[in-house]
Amino acid sequence: MGFEAPRRLVTALHERYGDTAAAEWLGRLPGLAERVPEQAGLTVERVVAPGGRGSLVLLVRDADGAPAALKIAPPFTRPALERDALAHWNGWGAVQLRAEAPEGALVLERLHPEVSLRSLPEAKALLEAAGTVRRLWVEPPAGHGFESLSERTDRQAEAMRAHASDAVAGTLVTAALAAREELLAGSAERVLLHGDFRQGKVLGGDRSPWLAVGPDPLVGERAYDLARLVRDRVEDLVAASAGAPAARRRVNKLADSLDVDRERLRGWTLFRAVESGTRALAAGRRQEAEWLLEFASWL
Repeated sequence: MGFEAPRRLVTALHERYGDTAAAEWLGRLPGLAERVPEQAGLTVERVVAPGGRGSLVLLVRDADGAPAALKIAPPFTRPALERDALAHWNGWGAVQLRAEAPEGALVLERLHPEVSLRSLPEAKALLEAAGTVRRLWVEPPAGHGFESLSERTDRQAEAMRAHASDAVAGTLVTAALAAREELLAGSAERVLLHGDFRQGKVLGGDRSPWLAVGPDPLVGERAYDLARLVRDRVEDLVAASAGAPAARRRVNKLADSLDVDRERLRGWTLFRAVESGTRALAAGRRQEAEWLLEFASWL
């Protein structure tokens, strides 16, 4: 199979995990893309492109000719945690885990990678997203290895502090860090969260109209999981003349529809937008950072 890693994957791995780790794994990827399907008894049809930012996805068929998808991810993205979350959901609101493959790869139910909730009008997309994510919020399995909300956001907060004196982001960083401290002190909710839930992570399926993919699972409160969804299509919100009130209405609408406290959702939305904005600044993605920080300022 002729092979070239999707550009989105290459760029994202270098930005998020550093040049050394990304280059080492990407250098191995052509061999993995050939060897893993063969060892798993799968026939490759094509690479999904532009694909995701943390893994290579191949459309494949099994020995009986049934369609499936093969997901190959670097070990530093912790694919075993995704496997554990998908196994626990067992197809309830999420893509079905079919089997494990060599090198920690996952054989998944095949969905329609070209059809995500982003293909729908905004109001319909948010409605379908809410219906999907509520099914994922279940009790985590006994003895799980998922990190807590406090642990994950502690790492993120540490990186954000480097921008505390930044002329552009400094005030927002201070506000976001204060919001995090207050939120962590006031919640005892501990459910399994998708961790990266947004419209682009919900794909069309045959077994169910919409199913979540690509979790970065953790355990914590539901408001954190909704916070990334609030800012979906942020570029459209920033371009709109009434973007600020529209963003605040979205917070209220999502909170009310899923019985989540409005202020807790607002706080986590602020934290996650500023965290993403400062990460974009550090990676040199200035336009994205400006959108995210302007959005955060509305909250």
